Amino acid sequence: MSDIVTFGETMLRLSPPGNERLESADEFEIHAGGAESNVAIAASRLGATATWMSKLPETPLGRRVVGEIRSHGIDTDVVWSHRGRLGTYYLERAGDPRGTNVVYDRENSAVSTAEAREFDVDRIQNARVFFTSGITPALSSTLRETTTNMLKAAKQAGTTTAVDFNYRNKLWSPEQARETMTQLFPGIDVLVIAARDARTVLGIEGDPRQLAHRLGSQFDFETVVVTRGADGAVGWHDGVVHEQDAYETDTVSPVGTGDAFTGAFIARRLHGDDVPTALEYGAATAALKRTIPGDAALVSKSEVDTVVSEGGTEISR
Repeated sequence: MSDIVTFGETMLRLSPPGNERLESADEFEIHAGGAESNVAIAASRLGATATWMSKLPETPLGRRVVGEIRSHGIDTDVVWSHRGRLGTYYLERAGDPRGTNVVYDRENSAVSTAEAREFDVDRIQNARVFFTSGITPALSSTLRETTTNMLKAAKQAGTTTAVDFNYRNKLWSPEQARETMTQLFPGIDVLVIAARDARTVLGIEGDPRQLAHRLGSQFDFETVVVTRGADGAVGWHDGVVHEQDAYETDTVSPVGTGDAFTGAFIARRLHGDDVPTALEYGAATAALKRTIPGDAALVSKSEVDTVVSEGGTEISR
């Protein structure tokens, strides 16, 4: 039995070296990347046992993804398909004014056909937390139904359900996201959402403290975490709002920062920490992730402990 079971798509990420353009690149760095597997890895690094569930094509690329996730100590529950493909995305890095650009190539991926009946739902019902993100139901109408069914199965068994809203405007419109996600809200205990998404997609106004309180009160969540980028996060629980600043960091790769935060927050709550402490660990793990290439937070708990206690690290000798 795992402490946390996550469900969603993991793709291969291809990135040109340095700040090279995609159109001129003749080599790529390759990493597996997906919100739900990133959360599983971060939670595992902070002491939770984790399982990642998904559907993949039975191809060398599909096996490449599973191999990388398993290398981080994550259990996998994969439905292998002879139809569909593995989604990929391309990350072109650059500073201002060009900025970093993401190009998705994920249509007709195997995971878009995944149905709840294909998986061992007992894994979800025997876990302490079931996690998915708003990316998953955005991928297909089938996955919208599957996400609904998995959340229902978890709730029926008393498993805590956690969802990162994770709005992606390249996948669906604010109106589509609002309609689908609010239908899922009754099945969610813990919601993580960026302040910009609460405003843009849900139409809720206010500062992050007000957003957290209004979301928690209006939709009857157990816990709401509103992330605010470089300003940290706020958490609402039992009617009380807690604030957490971000830790200073030298950014190497921002991709996966939010997933690192969420995975660490969930792991520390599972460990018995209160919301303020879990927010501290989430922020510290996110800061460390920004110093690491790739999507996954390859951190140790001792490193995170140091950031929490000292606010940073010196040369390790």
